[in-house]
Amino acid sequence: MRIKLSTPSWMERINYSWRNIISGIFIYAIGDTIATLINGNISMSRILGMAILGGTIYALEVPNWFLLIDKWTKRYEPGFKKIAARTALAMGYFNPLWIARHLLFINLFTGQWASVSWALLPIAGMSFLTNIPLSILGNYVIQNKVPLEWRYIASSIFSSLMAIMYAMGAVWFK
Repeated sequence: MRIKLSTPSWMERINYSWRNIISGIFIYAIGDTIATLINGNISMSRILGMAILGGTIYALEVPNWFLLIDKWTKRYEPGFKKIAARTALAMGYFNPLWIARHLLFINLFTGQWASVSWALLPIAGMSFLTNIPLSILGNYVIQNKVPLEWRYIASSIFSSLMAIMYAMGAVWFK
């Protein structure tokens, strides 16, 4: 038996699809779960929180930002300027404030209320700066090689791989 999910009309005006919702739920939850398993601090509330976050806020925001990137860079001829603009606009979205908000969500999901403070900003800033080379490469591929309808899924996978990499680094470099 096949279940057909109908799309409400308001979802058709923005890029908020069932594919992105479902994939965001699973990709963010699985990637973050692998990272927490590596670090040894698994939390069911964090898994559930990441699933909800990936299927709601991120599934709404990220694909629509990617849609704007397409619109803003249409005027450029194919070439370096267009590639650089698309990559830079993606990097601009996933900035230290975005990272700090993501850390805030993690702290909320795990009940670490005392860790929710302005101190997340410098951590997010350092995370952003130290990962610029890898982020440029990942965002270049996502924005310039992946079709628009698959960019959220590709970005979710990239984010999950980065979370796993952070966790492995924390274990290896203790």
